[in-house]
This record gives sequence, C-alpha cells and structure tokens, in this order.
Amino acid sequence: MTWYLVRRLNLFIATSFVMLVVLFYVTHLFPVSTNVALSGINDPSPAQELAISQAYHLDSNIFSQFFAYVQHRLSGDFGVSLTSHHPISQELFVVLPASFELAMIAGLIALVVGIPIGVIASFNHHKMIQNLIVATTLTGYSLPVFWIGLMLAHWFGIQREWLPVSGQINLLYEIKPVTGFVVIDSLLASKQYGVSAFYDALQHIVLPAVTLSILPLTVVIRITRSAMQNVMTKTYIRAAEARGLHTGQIIIKHALPNALIPVLKQLGLMLGPFASYAILVEVSFAWPGVGYWLVSGIYQRDYTVIQGGVFVVALLIIFLNILIDVIHNLVNPITKKELYGKN
Repeated sequence: MTWYLVRRLNLFIATSFVMLVVLFYVTHLFPVSTNVALSGINDPSPAQELAISQAYHLDSNIFSQFFAYVQHRLSGDFGVSLTSHHPISQELFVVLPASFELAMIAGLIALVVGIPIGVIASFNHHKMIQNLIVATTLTGYSLPVFWIGLMLAHWFGIQREWLPVSGQINLLYEIKPVTGFVVIDSLLASKQYGVSAFYDALQHIVLPAVTLSILPLTVVIRITRSAMQNVMTKTYIRAAEARGLHTGQIIIKHALPNALIPVLKQLGLMLGPFASYAILVEVSFAWPGVGYWLVSGIYQRDYTVIQGGVFVVALLIIFLNILIDVIHNLVNPITKKELYGKN
C-alpha cells in the first residue's frame, strides 16, 4: 500500500511541476514587462523594479528564474492585483469558499437525486421508461450549461420572481465571514437577523447549484444504472436472493455499495469539465467565486489574477483527482486485494 501512495504523491509532484513550467512560460508571453507580469505592480519605481528583479532572479539564467518563480508561487506569493492592488492570496482567500460552497451543494444534489434515479432505472424493465431516462440524461449532458442557467433564471427568477438570479445574499444583510460559506455564516448570524438571512442565502444558491448539478447528475444516473444492472447479475447477489433476503436489503447492503465504486471513479474524471462548468455558472449568476473572479481578471487584463486563478484551480483539480483515485482504490475490493497482495 505504501508504494501506491508514494506513486500517487510522485504523480502529484510531477503534474504540479509541469503546470508550473507552463505557467512560467506563459508569464513571459503577456504583453507587459516581466516585472509587471510577476508582481502586479503597474508602473513600478526604479527601487521596486530592482527589488522585483532580485526577488525573481531576472538577471540570472532561465533555470534560476524558474526556481525563484516556483519558490514564490508555492509560498503563496502571487503578487498583487493590477486593478485592486490587493494581494492575490488575500483575494483568493475571499473567493475560494464561495466556489467550494457552490460545488459541494451542486455535488450533493447530483448524488442525492442521481443515485436513487439510477437505481430505479436499473430495475425498471419497461422499454419506454428506460429510453425516456436515457434520452433525458443525454439531453441534460448535451445542453450548454450557460443556456440552462439563463433559462432557469428567466423562468424562476424573472418571470415568476421566485428566486434571485445573482449574488450570494441580499446586500441588506451584513454577514460576518466565519467559515466563508454564506449559508452557514448566515445561520450563525441568526441572533442579528433571525433566520431571514439564512433563507435568503438558500434562495440565492438554488439556481446556480441546480444549474451546476446538471452535468454530474446525468453522469451519476447513467453510471449508477449501468453499474447496478451489472452488479445484480453477480453470484453473491443471487446467493443473497436464494437466502430469502428482502430486495431492499439486498440493494442497500450488497448491490449499491459495489455499484457506487464506478460512480466514485467517474467523479474523478469529471473534475475538469465540472470546474469549467462552475466558471460558466459563476459568471452567469454573478456568483463571487474563483471562476467569476478569474473571468473578471481576464476581461481587465489582470495578469497576476489570471496566474493565481489558473494555478489554484489546476492544483485543486490535480489534488482532488489523485485523492479520489486513492479513495477509489482503497474502497474497491479487487484493487485493495491487489495492493495488499503486492505488499
């Protein structure tokens, strides 16, 4: 088992190194001076230029410059924003919790809704219902996420005025950030506003979370349905049926845990598309997360914001992908047997 974790750690280091090489190369392609691209200080003074040059070893060879670049980025020094003049690490600390909050709620919706539908679909032998489920999931998977978001905002936000279509919470509420998750922080502020701020935060997150959950929801339904149909043909399931166990007990205790293993693996493969969808959703609903912040930086040509946003998003995708792969191999009985057998 130890060798497997070491390999995954080496994979994380290698992919992170390649990402840093690409970012370092792109930094020198920006249509500004290298000093500005690295530090974010627009029109630096001679003293500042000298300090930046010394910090990033700009007078040395390319390898020394890359080493200094990596050292600064891994220490959390991304410079300052060209527009707000605030440290990039400080701005990331503000926008990251909003993205995590939206992604976790969207993922929870996809799992809570998708797994039961997938299980039901696997046991339904009616051809029309199966075709309807497959057609619906393929349609949801194929539709552009920004179009889905615009339609939901138009139907439920503008026409019916049931839900807000932008932001995290009404600006009338001054919620003190504790966890960074507005839904939780608004609940913690119940002494000041009662539960009205909490309900307002929930209403704001409904449309973006539902929109973002469409992609993983359709994938979870399809994978769960296929995995359940495969698992139900196994010998241990037939043995459980022969012992007279109730169908619900067989599904919950024997079939579903094994059927969820392919779902877990698929979640890791979806992280890249999911992050791309999240950026579009945040822009569509003006959700103040990393995606909205990064796109705003692109429009404003804020090169340090672009570097910091891409670096953090890519690093999170790499880390979570490898983490899900490790968890998948730990919970998968076949892989677990192979891992411990090699030890």
